[in-house]
Amino acid sequence: MGEERKRYDRVFKENAVLLSYEKSNQSEFAKEIGIIPSLLNRWRNEYQEFGSASFLGSGNIRVHPENEKIVELEKKNKESEMRFEILNKGSNYLFQGNLIIYQFIKNNEKKYTIGRMCSVLGVGEGRYYKWKSYGISDKKQQIKLLKEEISSIFFEFKKHYGRYKITKELHNRGYKISDGQVAFYMHQLGLCSKPKRKFKITTDSKHNHYTVPNILNREFKVQEPSKAWVSDITYIQTRKGFLYLTIIMDLFDRKIIGWSLSSKLSTQKTTLVAWDMAVINRKVLYGLVFHSDRGVQYANKLFTNKLDKFNCIRSMSRKGDHLDNAVSESFFNTLKREFLYKRKRLLTKEQMEVEIFEFIENWYNKKRIHSALEYKTIEEFNIMNKSFSLT
Repeated sequence: MGEERKRYDRVFKENAVLLSYEKSNQSEFAKEIGIIPSLLNRWRNEYQEFGSASFLGSGNIRVHPENEKIVELEKKNKESEMRFEILNKGSNYLFQGNLIIYQFIKNNEKKYTIGRMCSVLGVGEGRYYKWKSYGISDKKQQIKLLKEEISSIFFEFKKHYGRYKITKELHNRGYKISDGQVAFYMHQLGLCSKPKRKFKITTDSKHNHYTVPNILNREFKVQEPSKAWVSDITYIQTRKGFLYLTIIMDLFDRKIIGWSLSSKLSTQKTTLVAWDMAVINRKVLYGLVFHSDRGVQYANKLFTNKLDKFNCIRSMSRKGDHLDNAVSESFFNTLKREFLYKRKRLLTKEQMEVEIFEFIENWYNKKRIHSALEYKTIEEFNIMNKSFSLT
């Protein structure tokens, strides 16, 4: 067997190097302390490069004292990048409950340490190991399935439904749950609705046209179709400029029976176009109350003559009182909250026309449930009231 290799500790190596600087003959000095010259030369080179950080042994990083701060910053930066990477990948699961987070940690154990993932994602390391060893209870499994159902409804209805409508849909599917529980789970899942916003005023009431009193007087519930229609105009921002959406709604079933989308606010492009669509979609009964604001698009002779031909009773909101036309404004709130404000980027005018058609005709008028209709869709409400002729 060969002779065992002799090992020298850090203190010996450092002293040998420091003493060698005082000797004129390095080879003779190496022999004096019992090592070969090449080994002393290697120690000197290491000490020259790393100084007091030399001879730390295997597995330790050797850094010159002058570079310690840089290395420490690099270490912290690497740690920050690692934490950001974990957070970025796991952020979609943060509001879905610990069970989902635990599954994410388990799926990534080979890439990151469990302790680091638990720390970044805010879960207890001990609880994670307990979950991993024993699984989840029947009650937690039921909650997990319920959350999945809530998420499914939320995305099935294009992120439009809030706590009350999701609760109603769950009841229709056989679940017994309160809207408070739904709100709690939605909060955990990150499915909270966005707040309403104020919009730009499009009404120009400074004119000398034909204004009339508020005949409707906020009677927003009627018992038959074509007893009262309401109308309003709002702006919609696009990638290049604005579009103006005019709607006509029948208060009976809250259906948008006429609408127009234009780049100009003229009567020919707004109210007249919407009216022409409305009279095609629904009969105009004698004495129909047509309610709007006091804007010039409604008060000018061209439009008032059109209403007179159909024997309509004109009604206008009081000056500056937007609550007199609250139902129309409620629709615009819904449109902007459920569609426009969820967009991360502006659409072109052409794209907006397609999306507005989709929202009004295929979503609002057909699939969306309405609190004013006892949480039924317009089609379901009209089936219940099929004795009325709507066309």
